[in-house]
Amino acid sequence: MNDARDPAATASVPRTSEPKAQPLEPALSARRLRLTAVARAVTDLVFALLLLAILLLGGWLAARNDDYWDWTTTGRNSLSAESLAVLDGLGPGLSITVYAPPGGNLARAVEQLLQRYRRARPDIAVELVDPQLFPEQARADDVSLLGQLVLAYRGRRETLGVLSEEALTNAIARLTLDDPPWVAVLEGHGERAIASAAGPDLGRFAQLLHQRGFRLQPLDLATHPDIPANTDLLLISTPAIALFPGEAEAVIAYLKRGGNLLWLLDPPATQADGLLGLEPVAAYLGLQRLPGEVVDAAAADLGLDSPTIAVVQDWPDDHPLGRGLTQPALLPGSTGFAVTAAPDWVLDTTLTTGALSWNETGPVRGEVRRDESAGEQNGPLPVAMVLMREVDADADADADRVRQGREQRVVVVGDGDFLSNAHLNNGANEALGLRIARWLAGRESLVEVPAQPSDRDALVMAPGRAYAVSAGALIGLPLLFALTGLVIRWRRGRA
Repeated sequence: MNDARDPAATASVPRTSEPKAQPLEPALSARRLRLTAVARAVTDLVFALLLLAILLLGGWLAARNDDYWDWTTTGRNSLSAESLAVLDGLGPGLSITVYAPPGGNLARAVEQLLQRYRRARPDIAVELVDPQLFPEQARADDVSLLGQLVLAYRGRRETLGVLSEEALTNAIARLTLDDPPWVAVLEGHGERAIASAAGPDLGRFAQLLHQRGFRLQPLDLATHPDIPANTDLLLISTPAIALFPGEAEAVIAYLKRGGNLLWLLDPPATQADGLLGLEPVAAYLGLQRLPGEVVDAAAADLGLDSPTIAVVQDWPDDHPLGRGLTQPALLPGSTGFAVTAAPDWVLDTTLTTGALSWNETGPVRGEVRRDESAGEQNGPLPVAMVLMREVDADADADADRVRQGREQRVVVVGDGDFLSNAHLNNGANEALGLRIARWLAGRESLVEVPAQPSDRDALVMAPGRAYAVSAGALIGLPLLFALTGLVIRWRRGRA
């Protein structure tokens, strides 16, 4: 039997193939489509509910945990360290009433500033009051302009008409002072006035002291021959006429009781003028003035035209008056001192000029040179004497009125112009004057809020670069846009 198979027969037998999928019935296909649509709708609903829950939980967490980040280069949206120190020492009970229409631009600006304080102290109560809707309340708080702030704290009130961190922090600091320092300012002899805006007067310096909690009171010894016992600091500037008999003795009696003194002593117009009746006070302190007026070649290095401006820039880092100061103080028309003091006084420190200064005894005209034979001494020259001693009752002082157990402090500056309205903003004059006042009154803890720097500095470019930027903006960019449009149109036309 032949097992060979016929190739033709074998080729004619069709190959078996996999069975084809049968189409679904129409009813089953529709049911599955409906189930798929329902599942998708349920999935979308669950997603929406979960998203809504996440948003609500995020809002709840944000409300309970207020985190804030200030990304500005100068931190202009945050409080300074000095303001935070004031708020740390603040007890509960501060309320701030803002007299401005709610929702207006002024109210928003005030709220933006107050928000920084409330982030540090959420217990500060802030109230917006429209003075037009509540005129009685505005009159009771003596409101005179929109945006005025009235601060109340433990029975004390402060009215603020300037919107800035410095003004607001100083107002809060004044409210926290249980015993504000009193400054008696000698007047009645043509001294520099504390209530005048004239150039030689001290109106701006007095305003700065008031902003920092000092209470200034004019004192005329002709009508009140005794300096009040609660005086923390006596301020004397050079009189225009000599003091009356007995007034210098009243100042000495004040010093014997332990009083602190700031004496702004200008060079005399003539040698015959002397100290205009204050010679006994200088003798009691052991002060000796150098003849003439200080001239300083360092003034030219600072771009100053007058050589009679004494420059103080070598600050004593070991003393509160000079620690941390970097700018120079500029004293126009100053007298110098010999390094002496009375036996019972300690010369704590001095503020001196540089080596390029001397006391010029002749007229300052044209080219001036130091004349050693005329008593002109080479610098450094002391232009401010800082004296101190432990308070003790003198034999001829009223022991019941002597405030013992503390340091008595005296600062004598050979120039009063550096604190005048005309020169207060020059160099470190303002900072030095405030430091002197705080140190003399024993209020070193009073903060000094720095002016907030601006991070909106002007963009300054070289002329060539500025022309390139202008040409690129006015010519280059329009040409680039036109060329781009032509290329797009050409490519669409070929498609």
